[in-house]
Amino acid sequence: MRITILFGGSNRERLVSVASAQALHQALPEADLWWWDVEDKVHVVQSKQLLEHARPFEDEFKPGTSGIPLEQALDRAKAEDRVLVLGLHGGRAENGELQVMCEARGVAFTGSGSASSHLAFDKIAAKRFAALGGVTPPANIALDDIDEAFAEYGKLIAKPARDGSSYGLIFVNAKQDLVAVRNAAKHEDYVIEPYIAGVEATCGVLERTDGSIISLPPIEIIPGEGNFDYAAKYLLSTTQEICPGRFAPEITAALKAQAMLAHRAMSCTGYSRSDFIVSAKGLVYLETNTLPGLTKSSLYPKALKAEGIAFDDFLRGLVELAGRGVRNS
Repeated sequence: MRITILFGGSNRERLVSVASAQALHQALPEADLWWWDVEDKVHVVQSKQLLEHARPFEDEFKPGTSGIPLEQALDRAKAEDRVLVLGLHGGRAENGELQVMCEARGVAFTGSGSASSHLAFDKIAAKRFAALGGVTPPANIALDDIDEAFAEYGKLIAKPARDGSSYGLIFVNAKQDLVAVRNAAKHEDYVIEPYIAGVEATCGVLERTDGSIISLPPIEIIPGEGNFDYAAKYLLSTTQEICPGRFAPEITAALKAQAMLAHRAMSCTGYSRSDFIVSAKGLVYLETNTLPGLTKSSLYPKALKAEGIAFDDFLRGLVELAGRGVRNS
């Protein structure tokens, strides 16, 4: 099968996607490169164009070539026996829409299938399934109840129900922040939760070609400016991501176990990464990412390194699993 890295997308996480694609291409130099633009066209990209794009987290990638419609590109992928390595994040790339388009055509792709992707991307549904699977999510607060909740908890956090990379996070520390939440909720669905003090942690899960599934070493996150938003993730050098995290052995074991429970509760395949708060009352589950960032500075590659797994071996394992999935369907 011909390996093709598909990156970009029609949502705002396409900037992160370019950085992921750069890391993917360096690990898979033989792979073809396809850029999915905001107009739903796919462009063939040359290696030099991608690798010389210097500020991927801030500047738009412009391939300068003509593209073909996404549906036509997927038809081509099937005709040419390609396996798509998804260097994509958020939006239709992660909510299951792209995956179902591939599944309908019999196109091989890395990561979870359409149903799992759709479930994990919806934070409300994901929290419910994760809870049924044995992990503990924070309480949901209805928009109409935020005044009472703010009075009860003192701090709240609000985030888009279906988005990623810490876009749209609102930390409710004062009454005027409630206005910001109400205004944001006019344009998209929001999840509102009590703010939970503690250490931010994330833990990856990996399915291997021998059929085994492992949890990777958990990562401890110390945001540079106090909040782990987009800038703290990708732009601030003061953010610390410590891997393995400096947790007590029993906390490390619990993080690994609960990441595995979340992965299985949503029937993820290939790999995933789940986020938690290590609070004084125990672990609190936040969300599961089915297409976590794979940039050089991303969390999942750091956990792979700590586990002693080479990045290119990880990718070639995903490609093999994707190919098997198509052959067995």
